[in-house]
Amino acid sequence: MSETVRNEEFDLLISAVREAGATALSYFGNNPRRKTKADGTEVSEADLAANDALKLRLAADGQAYGWLSEEDEDDLSRLDHAKVWMVDPIDGTRAFLNEAPEWTVSAALVVDGRPALAAVFNPVKDELFHARHGGGTFLNETRVCVREPVVLDGASLAASPGLLRSKRWKQPWGNVHAVWVNSIAYRLALVAAGLCDATISMSPKSDWDIAAADLLVREAGGLMTDYAGKGFTYNGKSTKQSSVVAAGPALHAVLIERTVQATI
Repeated sequence: MSETVRNEEFDLLISAVREAGATALSYFGNNPRRKTKADGTEVSEADLAANDALKLRLAADGQAYGWLSEEDEDDLSRLDHAKVWMVDPIDGTRAFLNEAPEWTVSAALVVDGRPALAAVFNPVKDELFHARHGGGTFLNETRVCVREPVVLDGASLAASPGLLRSKRWKQPWGNVHAVWVNSIAYRLALVAAGLCDATISMSPKSDWDIAAADLLVREAGGLMTDYAGKGFTYNGKSTKQSSVVAAGPALHAVLIERTVQATI
């Protein structure tokens, strides 16, 4: 990274994510207004309010930072900045609207295409996963790490059970325990904290979905790549990433042996 991050930026990120989480939480369980976006997904007034809270804090100095959010139009001006805030105000909107405690506020400061600061906050459970480049991953104030070593037999996988039963795989998964969690950022944070062994998603994700969790996993000693084992670079013209596989190094290698042969 050609530019360094400052302590003030980390403190700003943490306070902004907590504030946005409190804003979203005030709508949780209160039947917020909602609508369907052009891509067919739902957005609620809580998503927009949390987005406003994040933008007010993080993007106040528009000359210093680029901005990419699920709830704002991407005008590509972020490409002119080495430092870009990438946020998903509510990752897991479906869970939020169904009053399930699986949604998060996810935010990262990406520097030269790589996340340097990250926070994923579950306000319902008061779980704040955070990391900075070279500084480790923490759940609230406790340092955490991925589970390692883990073998595939008996592993817990944060993924749709239907995914493991699909015909895309060359061989059956056997004794793998799949548990669905709606928020991809939360799934990855659980892997980083050693609360789940791995996660796989074979569907495309956006930069704002995974940039923060990418740093959480790597700083916790894990690996996070696409289905072919390739790492991620963020803040390109396209914000789409093909897939996600995350686990400790040994289990990640086993998973990639399967995903690289799968029918996408």
